[in-house]
Amino acid sequence: MKTKSYAANTATTPLTPFSFDRRDPGERDVQIEILFCGVCHSDVHTVRNEWHGTTYPCVPGHEIIGRVIKVGAKVEKFKAGDIAGVGCLVDSCRVCESCKDDLEQFCEKGAIFTYNSPDKHNGGLTYGGYSESIVVDEAFVLQVPKNLDLAATAPLLCAGITTYSPLRHHGVTKGQKVGVVGLGGLGHMGVKLAKAMGAHVVVFTTSLNKVGDALRLGADEVVHSKDAAEMKKHLNSFHFILDTVAAKHDINAYLVLLRRDGNLTQVGVPSEPLAVDVSNLIFGRRNFSGSLIGGLKETQEMLNFCGEHSITSDIELIPIQKINEAYDRLVKSDVKYRFVIDMASLKQSQ
Repeated sequence: MKTKSYAANTATTPLTPFSFDRRDPGERDVQIEILFCGVCHSDVHTVRNEWHGTTYPCVPGHEIIGRVIKVGAKVEKFKAGDIAGVGCLVDSCRVCESCKDDLEQFCEKGAIFTYNSPDKHNGGLTYGGYSESIVVDEAFVLQVPKNLDLAATAPLLCAGITTYSPLRHHGVTKGQKVGVVGLGGLGHMGVKLAKAMGAHVVVFTTSLNKVGDALRLGADEVVHSKDAAEMKKHLNSFHFILDTVAAKHDINAYLVLLRRDGNLTQVGVPSEPLAVDVSNLIFGRRNFSGSLIGGLKETQEMLNFCGEHSITSDIELIPIQKINEAYDRLVKSDVKYRFVIDMASLKQSQ
């Protein structure tokens, strides 16, 4: 199927209209007309080859909400007309230990990501959600709660699961004190989810102009992280800290805020290594860990949780013709708090 999209042809040129062939749906495939696609910072990193692994042309997009238009003969969970989601993964080996544990993102033979991954169906690479439609195996398609705004739901497929997974894995629950470092696309979701789990939520930010927003989003307290006196007040007190910052920063300033056996999980990916003073871990038996998105079972659990608590992302809806401008603004943190593309605009591009 000839499919319209926007693609990057090099690391330094703008995304432009691009046409490619999608496979026809197989017996277990779901074909989805894409209605909305979120814009993730990892899209920018990949398009601009900042992680040094991009093959061009590259069609980004892994926060996909759409309408099912066709299903294969053996598809059981979806029918034409259903609203469905596709996140960061479209396949995995399904037989390794991680896959059997519903942790497909850690597939030992290599998870197949929604774009810029090997495509076993056509021998090329996967193309993502900045396109008019996508074909995905039913096992990697998600059901979307009916009560949620569709455009604002799209970022849940990456920003939502990236923050939900470590909160759930480390047992965040009512009465605990949870910190969220950074209030951007990931951080604002971390605040909403931790609050819904019953935690006392403290936001750490270098931007004083974000204090009001942090409180509006559900934070109980906001700490200016450059103020040493404010930081000192919270020493040895956090059960869990979620660090969403993707720039170089002093991780030790947050490790010392953990109580005994507390955990700091890093989900932002700084371009340079973070220097860890191991004495901050040893004295207090503190833990420093990382987390990568989530498997399909947990992602569906996250969507259901968001449906129960009426949680979506704060978004700015854009036409695809403004995607390059959005990338530049995203790098400057000039968005509250996630761009989402209205894919109906793609029809105007070619």
